[in-house]
Amino acid sequence: MELRIHNLSKTYANGVRALSCIDLVIPRGMFGLLGPNGAGKSTLMRTIATLQEPDEGSIHLIDPSAGGANDIDVVHEKDRVRETLGYLPQEFGLYPSVSAERLLDHFAVLKGFTNGRERRDVVEALLRQTNLYDVRKKKLGGYSGGMRQRFGVAVALLGEPKLIIVDEPTAGLDPAERVRFLNLLSEIGENSVVILSTHIVDDVSELCRRMAIINRGTILLEAEPVSAIAALRGRIWRRVIDRSELAGEEEKHAVISTKLLGGRIVVRVFSETSPRADYESVGADLEDVYFSTMAGHHGPASLAVPA
Repeated sequence: MELRIHNLSKTYANGVRALSCIDLVIPRGMFGLLGPNGAGKSTLMRTIATLQEPDEGSIHLIDPSAGGANDIDVVHEKDRVRETLGYLPQEFGLYPSVSAERLLDHFAVLKGFTNGRERRDVVEALLRQTNLYDVRKKKLGGYSGGMRQRFGVAVALLGEPKLIIVDEPTAGLDPAERVRFLNLLSEIGENSVVILSTHIVDDVSELCRRMAIINRGTILLEAEPVSAIAALRGRIWRRVIDRSELAGEEEKHAVISTKLLGGRIVVRVFSETSPRADYESVGADLEDVYFSTMAGHHGPASLAVPA
């Protein structure tokens, strides 16, 4: 399966243009959509999930092996999409006084599992897959943030969906829960199109074979993370400075990011050549790709891979 998005645009009634001529081809596996808050990520995810209409453009879920027989027009065939869609939004409500087992059973009924024995088997399998089986009788109000997210994944996986959307799934999770959740996502990304929408660069770096960076409703970069990082080789420079020097460095050089280190500031600069003698060349990472792309530097953008 793959998802093909062409010329997708959306402007809200208040005049905000949330999406502008989006073109993406999203293959099977984990696909990362990176961008700051307000970049258009959630609008795009909600449109793919059939929760809102685009002003123009098309979205198709394609099965290349079927010669077009199983293709779904996402915009115009919403019921067909929902039959094979798993969606974990950024915020979702739960019934705090109901156990995970009981509520998942309820959602399974809504998904069409009418046979009691089959439904019990499906519910048990999903609770085990999401590592919630031992706390299946516990009320959801007593779940931690990570446990609630894993329950959301269990709901999203009902019916073995071919298209799965997870929107900002690790925001607010502690490090241990984040690791558990990312491990779970990596397991489910083998046989479906899984779109991970996030502003956390490390989530994409650890999980996704392909990615796109979006800002102000426009795709700035589409690439493989490894290739995008390789394109910055020899272009990222580092220097530790005092706070008082920062304004001057930003005026003279293309500073893409800063971090505090022992009361001083670590400056990372994008440059084709050494900015000056006291800068050291350093290996790039996906955070450098993100910040340099957001700053408008052309290096990683050259790696956008055409469909």
